[in-house]
Amino acid sequence: MPSLFFDAHLHIIDPRFPISKNQGFLPDPYTVDDYRQALADLETLVTPVGGAIVSGSFQGFDQSYLLDALEILNAVEVQEARGSQYVGVTQIPYDYPDTGIMSLHRQGVRAVRFNLRRGGSESADHIEVLSRRVYELAGWHVEFYIDTAELDDGLIERLLALPQIVVDHLGLSEAGLPPLLRLVEGGARVKASGFHRGDLNWLAAMRQIHAVNPDALMFGTDLPGTRAPMPFQRADLERLLDAFAEDVLQRILYENARALYRLG
Repeated sequence: MPSLFFDAHLHIIDPRFPISKNQGFLPDPYTVDDYRQALADLETLVTPVGGAIVSGSFQGFDQSYLLDALEILNAVEVQEARGSQYVGVTQIPYDYPDTGIMSLHRQGVRAVRFNLRRGGSESADHIEVLSRRVYELAGWHVEFYIDTAELDDGLIERLLALPQIVVDHLGLSEAGLPPLLRLVEGGARVKASGFHRGDLNWLAAMRQIHAVNPDALMFGTDLPGTRAPMPFQRADLERLLDAFAEDVLQRILYENARALYRLG
């Protein structure tokens, strides 16, 4: 049987729900059906068993699309008896009510995202307050879309002081790899996703991250790859499968993400 695969980073863009231009960009639709069709193309390589739906800059603080996608995907997976589970990574303002956070938690949301590269999320001014509040209330971690080359010592220390952080897309740049590894040494997790968004050698970066902390890496397709020069390709997964031993692959493809999102 192919390796189990929890897709740690994917986007759903449903035109039935609010979408706003971000930096002049408006994405094309990418529905649950579109995503499931893309997954079907990978099933000879891996066995999909859920994933994390991540809010994009163009979705702002809207929760309606996310809750709808979670309901549909989880209902379908239960019907097919695959034991899969999808979770949400949302964007909320720093003063979002406690009752709202707990309601989102009951519906499958497990993390908050700060998009420091493109905006659309809460600003960096509220990282500490919001991060600690969602962790204390619901055990949520925080995820960051940022070029780690832009991190100075002060911001690195601020991030390392948070309960649990995740860095998207391998930190995006070759120049950002040393700061990223410093974060990993301090307990940060890293999404091996968005391979074509930055300028780094992604397989080499993954090997270095794994060497520092075998629990850190989590693979995600980043589908549909909005604004990326090239979206995820089946060939990317084939290269990944060829690059690591089976026990390492099981961590990267499944175990690390399932542990982070507390899915047992």
